[in-house]
Amino acid sequence: MTKAGLVDAVYDRVGVSKKEAADCVDTVLELMKETLETGDELKISGFGKFEVRQKGERIGRNPQSGVEIMIPKRRVLRFKVSQVLKDELNGDA
Repeated sequence: MTKAGLVDAVYDRVGVSKKEAADCVDTVLELMKETLETGDELKISGFGKFEVRQKGERIGRNPQSGVEIMIPKRRVLRFKVSQVLKDELNGDA
C-alpha cells in the first residue's frame, strides 16, 4: 500500500474530504518521523514498536574487489511487530 492508498482508505472509512484525509495521514506520518528523529521509541498498541538504534563504526569489505573500508557509525530504524498482529497474520486470532 502506498501513501495515496492510505489517504483513499481514510477517505472511504472516515467520510472526510480527500484533502482532510491527506492532511490526517501527513500529520500522523510527520509526528511519527519527529518522534523517531529525537531517538524516542514509538509504540502502537496491537501493531508494533519502532525504535532507533545506534550502530557502531566497523570494517566492511567490498565484495567485488575485496578492499576493506571503514563503515561509519549510524542510526538505524528497527521495527518489532506486536504479538497481536503476529497472531492475526498467522490466523491465530
